[in-house]
Amino acid sequence: MSITAQENDRRLSINGLQKPFALYIENLTVSFDGFKAVDNLSLYVDEGEIRVIIGPNGAGKTTVLDLICGKTRASSGSIKFRDKELTRLKEHEIIEAGVGRKFQNPSIYEELTVFENLELSYPRGKGVMGTLFFKRDEALCRKVQETAETIFLGDKLHTRAGLLSHGQKQWLEIGMLLIQNPSLLMLDEPVAGMSVSERTQTAELLRKIIKGRSAIVIEHDMKFVEEIADRVTVMHQGKLLAEGSMDSVKRNRKVIDVYLGQ
Repeated sequence: MSITAQENDRRLSINGLQKPFALYIENLTVSFDGFKAVDNLSLYVDEGEIRVIIGPNGAGKTTVLDLICGKTRASSGSIKFRDKELTRLKEHEIIEAGVGRKFQNPSIYEELTVFENLELSYPRGKGVMGTLFFKRDEALCRKVQETAETIFLGDKLHTRAGLLSHGQKQWLEIGMLLIQNPSLLMLDEPVAGMSVSERTQTAELLRKIIKGRSAIVIEHDMKFVEEIADRVTVMHQGKLLAEGSMDSVKRNRKVIDVYLGQ
């Protein structure tokens, strides 16, 4: 792997052995009719890390998530998650490998209750037979209740999802991912349209659910980014512009000129 000395140092565990990254993205490029939406991008995400990707509109941030989840196919480069090369897998195989994604707008079933939305997302076993003969049991009900409590909707289980606030709908979609127990969570602008109190709760939620998994978050709300980010990647015109702690990124003149200064 073409990992810099700085990145290599970050992998040192307490016993002096190298700890592998959860996600390796190397030399990733995708072109649309000659336009490089992502251009030779490399980044590495640790186990248990919340990585936030920021940058101006059109920087290629959402396209990176599309590439990781298989919605868009790379022109070249590699995406490895826990030693699996994702660029060779189909979308459902990437989900089975432990990658879950939340899109910008909540994708929930508004006519169903919170319980029913979470129930539909619960893993039902493999194959058609596993789905057909799946029954609601105590284990499912317990998992749904536990997930609802985690996403601050424990008292809304029997509320129709369409009646939830925008922020609560965002939490419900996060819960629909959580109940599938992904190892990598990808969230695209999770606090867009939220109130201040909801943003604070969402930051608390992400810190709580990161245990045992990693997360990539795309966000424009810099206060929220400061609250959650272990590390920040800044993209511009499909390329890596800067990377590091939020403090170091805020002081970076190139980042100020192309993004934060706006």
